[in-house]
Amino acid sequence: MTSYPKTDALMARGRDFLGTDHAILCGAMSWVSERNLVSAISNAGGFGVIACGAMTPELLDAEIAATKAMTDKPFGVNLITMHPQLFDLIKVCGRHGVGHVVLAGGIPPKGSVEAIKAFDAKVIVFAPTLALAKKLLRSGADALVIEGMEAGGHIGPVSTSVLAQEFLPELAEDYVVFVAGGIGRGEAIAGYLEMGASGVQLGTRFACATESIAHPDFKKAFFRAKARDAEASVQVDPRLPVIPVRALKNKGTDAFTAKQREVAGILDTGSIEMLEAQLQIEHYWAGALRRAVIDGDVENGSLMAGQSVGMVTQEEPAADIIAALMRQCEDALARR
Repeated sequence: MTSYPKTDALMARGRDFLGTDHAILCGAMSWVSERNLVSAISNAGGFGVIACGAMTPELLDAEIAATKAMTDKPFGVNLITMHPQLFDLIKVCGRHGVGHVVLAGGIPPKGSVEAIKAFDAKVIVFAPTLALAKKLLRSGADALVIEGMEAGGHIGPVSTSVLAQEFLPELAEDYVVFVAGGIGRGEAIAGYLEMGASGVQLGTRFACATESIAHPDFKKAFFRAKARDAEASVQVDPRLPVIPVRALKNKGTDAFTAKQREVAGILDTGSIEMLEAQLQIEHYWAGALRRAVIDGDVENGSLMAGQSVGMVTQEEPAADIIAALMRQCEDALARR
């Protein structure tokens, strides 16, 4: 087995936390991060994460069971905090003995962290500000992902490099912190590890892995794309707090702008509450993603991708991707 002594030493805390050979998480990508890709990443020494997205508890139950049949290595489950059946989904994770649950998409609702920790699972959260990160960690979260606006899918307004400089000096000594957003090579991983990160999370880099079930046309769109092609969506109505989404520009991007106007119009009538309006937006994304990922409709579907998409040029097994990242990181550290 290849040895990465310098990288392993800097990843030690993250590796222990995840129970993996390498502190490399795969970001949860709806329709992509399912049993095949998740198990492949975990079997290769990384940490796969099931993207629950809009799944029902029954679907999540089946997905976890299928993943466990394909790997005996640790993997996690990503749950969206605004999911109307969040606590039922948490119970499903508990029944399967899931060791790590990622809460994404907003501040964890009251009681959710406690419900996860009740079955001895670790809770991983996201935070857009240092103050919120400290609050969540003090309130029981076990680890934090800081994700910059270079990432694909739902994003915040600040770049990864700035977040790392702000968060890591304050938190890395006492907490497990993973850095995400725009990471495509091991040299970048080396830099964040040296700043104090316990590990990293990548999504776009794994989207076109051999084991990814994404449609061949979806993967070809990634291979053709450059960093500048992955654009952030525009918020149409300031009253509708839509989290920006980074995706490859196509007709689907324009359709989302129209969808925002439609939902804002319904909001004007008073016939729906704000939470329902936000859920409509989330359901739109789930459907648009499926059209691109599963059906291969790369014109009208959503091609969520981070700015590291320009570094995705071919299909590769997940194990080869992880090995390349680790080798690049180790070589960079050795040159220091």
